[in-house]
Amino acid sequence: MSDLSTQKRLAAAVLNCGVNRVRFDPTRLSDIESAISRAEIRELVGEGVIKAAPVKGISRGRARIRTAKRSYGHKKGYGRRKGKAGARNPSKSQWMQRIRGIRGTLREMRDDGTIDRHTYRRLYRRAAGGQFRSRAHLKTHIEMITKGRVE
Repeated sequence: MSDLSTQKRLAAAVLNCGVNRVRFDPTRLSDIESAISRAEIRELVGEGVIKAAPVKGISRGRARIRTAKRSYGHKKGYGRRKGKAGARNPSKSQWMQRIRGIRGTLREMRDDGTIDRHTYRRLYRRAAGGQFRSRAHLKTHIEMITKGRVE
């Protein structure tokens, strides 16, 4: 077999890929051997005699399996942790999650008429001040208000 390293190099330049990804059609090696210019290489690429092998990727399959297991609590033990609890789940993000839920509940209650807009505004400000631990706590507070036990 003849030396096709020059053709391989030219083909890599034409195909805009690495030399190791260039593939020649073994039945047309004589045509490839006679091609010594970039134009001739381009013609062979157009005919499909010279091709670039597909890029090899990194499989995400193992990562998906690991993420799925972590979603239901596996692979999260003490030996896997590399940060304090406050770094892994910061208090600010906990607060944001809680206040968004509480505010959403308040909005729903105001829109469906469970509470009037004055009560909504008063409870909204109290929620911002951190009076309610959770949506359930807010709901029990509203029930108490409607029964006339609080405030």
